[in-house]
Amino acid sequence: MIPRGFFHRTLCCGLPAFVMAMAPHVVVAQSQSIDLVQAKRYFDEARKICESDAGKLWDKSLCGPMLFADPDTRSLAANQADSESWLKAQNGVFAGKLPEEVNIANTATSWAGVHWTMVMWPLPESPTRRARLLMHELFHRIQDDLGLPALSPPNAHLGTLEGRIWLQLEWRALRQALARPEAPPAERRRAVEDALLFRLRRQALFPKAQEEEQQLELNEGLAEYTGYKLRGTSDAAAVEAVIGRFSSAESEPAFSRSFAYVSGPAYGLLLDLSGKPWRKSLTSKSNLGDLLQQSYSVVLPPDLSAAAEQRATVYDGVALRWLETQQEEQRKAQLEDYKKRLVTGPVLALPVMEQFHFSFDPNGVIPIDDTSSAYTTLRVTDRWGVLEASRGALIVRGQGRFVRVAVEAPKDSAGTAGEVKGNGWKLTLASGWTLSKGDRPGDLTVAKKE
Repeated sequence: MIPRGFFHRTLCCGLPAFVMAMAPHVVVAQSQSIDLVQAKRYFDEARKICESDAGKLWDKSLCGPMLFADPDTRSLAANQADSESWLKAQNGVFAGKLPEEVNIANTATSWAGVHWTMVMWPLPESPTRRARLLMHELFHRIQDDLGLPALSPPNAHLGTLEGRIWLQLEWRALRQALARPEAPPAERRRAVEDALLFRLRRQALFPKAQEEEQQLELNEGLAEYTGYKLRGTSDAAAVEAVIGRFSSAESEPAFSRSFAYVSGPAYGLLLDLSGKPWRKSLTSKSNLGDLLQQSYSVVLPPDLSAAAEQRATVYDGVALRWLETQQEEQRKAQLEDYKKRLVTGPVLALPVMEQFHFSFDPNGVIPIDDTSSAYTTLRVTDRWGVLEASRGALIVRGQGRFVRVAVEAPKDSAGTAGEVKGNGWKLTLASGWTLSKGDRPGDLTVAKKE
C-alpha cells in the first residue's frame, strides 16, 4: 500500500488471508462520485503498463481485476464485472457501491467473488505517481502466487532511539551507493558495505529485527520497488526519485511500518545495478541485505560493531545522534500518552473475531511494545460492527495473532440506535450486539444480546 492513503489487511483466524466475509447481498442506491470516463482511462493506463511489462519483472503478469473506491461516498468503478452482480456496466467500466462492512484502502482484497486490487479514489494527477501507485498495488494481488506472503510484523525496535539512528545511517549509505552511477565500482561497493554494516549493527541490537524487517521488505518493500520500476520512466530517473525519497523519509515521525517503502526500492534498484539476476530466486526466506552483499562481493570486517561505529562518522552520525536524542523526549511523551489512554486507563476492548478487517495509515503506527501498536487512525470491521478512530486506537497481538482492539472507554456508554462515541472514535454496533462490562473496573467490551 502506498502511504498516501490507507493500508488494509483482512484476517482469518488472526492470520493474513485476504478473504472478506460479506453480509447478504442487498440493493444499495448509488451515489456516484467517481468520474467513470476518467476511471476507464486509468484502467487503460494500468493495462498498457502490464501488457508492456508482459510478466518480465516478476515472471507473471500484473494485469488483473481492479477496483477504484471513493472513501467519502463508497462508490466503486471496476475494470470487470464481479461474481455476485454488485456492479453494473456503465461508460465502459463497472460501477456500484461498496457495503459499509468493507474497508476502503490501497490493497489487494477479495470481495464479491473476485480477488481485486483496490485503489482509493481520487488517484494522483501525476502520471508517474499514478503508475507507481497502481503497479505497487497490483504487485500485492499476485505476491502470494510468487511465494511472497503479505506479512506485516510490528518492527517495534524501529521506534527506539538506537533503531531509528542505525536505520537512518543505513539509508544514508544506500543513498550514497545510488547517487553516483558514474563513480568507480569500488566507491559504490564501499557505500554498499557501509549500508550493510549499519543494517547488521542495528539487527544485532534487537533479537527479532532481522526476521521482522525482512518480512516487511519482502511485502511492502518489493511492492514499492515494483512501483518505481514500472512507473513509466527510465531506471536512471527511478533511481533519482528514490534518492529524493530518502530526505523526506528521515523527517517522518514513525518508521516501524513505513521504513520498507524506502529501503525496499533502494535495495531492489541496487541489486538491478549489480547486473546479477535476483528476482526469480526470491523466496519468503530471502534477505535483501544478504542478496546485496553477494551481488557486490562485499567482505565484511570481523568486528562489525567497531566498524559500524567508525563509518558512522562519515555519514554525520554524531549530529544525527544528537538530533534524535533531542527528539526522544517528545516521542516518549507521545508514547506515554498512548499508554495512559489505551493501555493503563479504562478502555473499550473489542475482540478480534472471524470477520476482522482493518485499514490504517502506515505512517501513523507507533509501537507500544513487541505485542501492541497504537494507530493514529484506524477503521475496523468485525462481527460486532464498525469502529472508526481518528485519535488513536490500539491493536494487540498474542501468539502470532491479532487478539483485540482498544480505544478509550466512553464517558457515556448509552449510545443512540447502536452507535457509541468516545474521544476521537465512533462504534456502530451490528444488530444484536451491545456493550458490556470488561475485565477491569471501568473497562467495557461488546457482547451478543441475550
